[in-house]
Amino acid sequence: MVLPNSFSRLVPLFAALALLTVAAAGIGSSFMSPERVVAALLGQGSRMDEVILWKLRLPRVALAILAGAALALAGALLQRIVRNPMASPSVLGITDGAAVGVVLFLWLFSDQANTLTVSIHWQPLAAFQGAALFGGLVLWLAAADRSGNRTLTVVLYGIALAALAKAAVTLLIILGPVYRASQALTWLTGSVGTAHWQDVLVLGACLLLSLPLLVALRLTFQQLALDPHSAAVTGLSVDRANYAFLAIAVFLTGAAVAHVGAIGFVGLIAPHLARVWYGQFRPVYLVATALTGSALVLGADILARIIAPPLELPAGALTALVGAPLFLYLLMKGRRSHA
Repeated sequence: MVLPNSFSRLVPLFAALALLTVAAAGIGSSFMSPERVVAALLGQGSRMDEVILWKLRLPRVALAILAGAALALAGALLQRIVRNPMASPSVLGITDGAAVGVVLFLWLFSDQANTLTVSIHWQPLAAFQGAALFGGLVLWLAAADRSGNRTLTVVLYGIALAALAKAAVTLLIILGPVYRASQALTWLTGSVGTAHWQDVLVLGACLLLSLPLLVALRLTFQQLALDPHSAAVTGLSVDRANYAFLAIAVFLTGAAVAHVGAIGFVGLIAPHLARVWYGQFRPVYLVATALTGSALVLGADILARIIAPPLELPAGALTALVGAPLFLYLLMKGRRSHA
């Protein structure tokens, strides 16, 4: 009886995400009321409403939901590995590392007509490689540093490497031809404005591939909440578990960044909110984290479209606007606790 009761606590999150989905689907150059959106979803609306909804708006909504879930899950996994609530793909440089991989891919394989000379299906692989490189560097540098508290050291190395990745992206844009800059700028802030159903299918497939691993490793995830010595006493190979979850986090981050750009701080905010509302030891913690991340990215995209019409702000700028102050608060709190 515990599991159903636990999942019943997620009803408000599902309801909030459903409301945001209807709101996002109705916003555009041709506004659709919630009644028209629901009717078009059920196949009972006008032909024009159904075309607008299914061809233009739902891919954007679905991509925002999937990207938010992927980044939030990656953040929850990293926070458990590092044992620090400040850890996230953006803070540890993994998001920016993935952006380096994508921008380098665009820089190398685009022609003067802004057309890729290779298949777009190689782009996620470039993102994975960049994310893995920077994520691995952060953990390697932190492991080699014996001078201080490891949970804080990882974050500090991550901040440094994230800055390095941002500089690399900027240099690639400046040094590359002008016709590639417009493509690369998308990955600096992150946006779901150019979503297609193909993007949704690929990112959805990546999440589905990760799901069986997360289910199989759910008990391992709970064991990692213990300190390393206690976790080892329970029979867990801590290093092996850390590498497994790091690989999943890198995979999810790379998949998300490859399709929506370097949307930052979702992996920081969503696990933190889920931990406050639901607790990190409940069976629904990762589900709550994924739903919260989806709502954050979708909500940010809605605000990005209505704040300054007809301009559309990048959703990543709005998530950073919320995430950066939260990160500073957690950083100051962490430093006081270790003083």
